[in-house]
Amino acid sequence: LAALALAVGVTGAQAFLGVVTHVTDGDTVWVQPDAGRSARQRQPIKLRLRGIDAPEPCQTWGPQASAALASRVLHQRVEVRTHGKDSYGRALGDMRLAGEDVSAWMVAQGHAWNYGFKRRTGPYAQQQRQASTARRGLFGEPDALEPRWFRKRHGPCEWGPGNRG
Repeated sequence: LAALALAVGVTGAQAFLGVVTHVTDGDTVWVQPDAGRSARQRQPIKLRLRGIDAPEPCQTWGPQASAALASRVLHQRVEVRTHGKDSYGRALGDMRLAGEDVSAWMVAQGHAWNYGFKRRTGPYAQQQRQASTARRGLFGEPDALEPRWFRKRHGPCEWGPGNRG
């Protein structure tokens, strides 16, 4: 944890321990930071997992991705390191459970795509290749479509009141 605290000062990233209180979908969770911080710093943080893109809740494998993430991290104590915010105002970051990278686990189990941007392959390309070869999870679904292409083709999911959590 001391190394994380030092890294925070050097990179401007925020590192903290907390408990996952809600899973919005396959790549977004709410984390309640541990006590011992100021009242403002203890507010729940909406965290978008960096480096992955899980199916939208209304598309193929979306419900399974959300359920897999919830079964893995909901009510668990995790280690978080944020790296700024995304275009929706969510904290963007990495999450570890008992030392394991949760995003790597999601891709390896076939619940999310490795997220590459432009010419960058993304951090979980190897996990995706292995999951795809094994036809794990969404990689075994013939109509699975990366969320960015799904949104371009169909628009965003229709969200009812209070569902966009």
